[in-house]
Amino acid sequence: MAKPLMAKATAVWLVDNTTISFKQIADFVGMHELEVQGIADGDVAAGVKGFDPIANNQLTQEEIDSAQNNPLHKLKLKFNAAAAGEEKRRGPRYTPLSKRQDRPNSILWLVKFHPELSDGQIAKLVGTTKPTIQSIRERTHWNIANMQPIDPVALGLCKQSELDAIVQKAAAKKAAEGGVMSDDERRKLVSTEQSLEMDAAPKIPTAIEGLETFSLSDDPVEEKDDEPVIDADSFFNLPKGGGDEEEDEDPRF
Repeated sequence: MAKPLMAKATAVWLVDNTTISFKQIADFVGMHELEVQGIADGDVAAGVKGFDPIANNQLTQEEIDSAQNNPLHKLKLKFNAAAAGEEKRRGPRYTPLSKRQDRPNSILWLVKFHPELSDGQIAKLVGTTKPTIQSIRERTHWNIANMQPIDPVALGLCKQSELDAIVQKAAAKKAAEGGVMSDDERRKLVSTEQSLEMDAAPKIPTAIEGLETFSLSDDPVEEKDDEPVIDADSFFNLPKGGGDEEEDEDPRF
């Protein structure tokens, strides 16, 4: 269902100027009923100026009267031919000021873990410019030393479904080109749910202990004959000289 422009300001106007129930207003502007009640109590949207939906061609007086007379009536947004197609977002995504400082970290994450994404896809996903992405790819960004790769979904810059859609599109393009993907690349090019369901890739053992007797054949290893054990005494038992040889006398005596 289409939502009105300036939803919170429209809710303020409806609370102040009509007797429509909080539930009806909440359904119309896309807010929670308790949030609309907070507007009426002055706890929410303090200082927000009301936005007249009648003067701005979003509601008719007849629609408001019907909602006031029937608590079950749902307000319907007035059709505006000039606004048709406005739900399609064009150009880069708008990023709130409070999250713009985290945007380079999300770009670094995408460049590191999804290098197959083009600059245009990244720019559309997190709302940035191609020169910024290029500087992060080439590590020439002025703050590259202090940047940490952070998932843009965790930062709230995009939805998981949007990220998965772009990744799946990149996977389809990679498959169409006929490129051979490694296990690591295969996990990067699928959605989060698919990646978690994959079997773990076999790892090569880092130690070779216990592989001394490894053999490719099924024949048992023949045991060698027992060799005589040489103890320390026999090892250091040097051959003695003949009995007819006399020990050299010390010339000092």
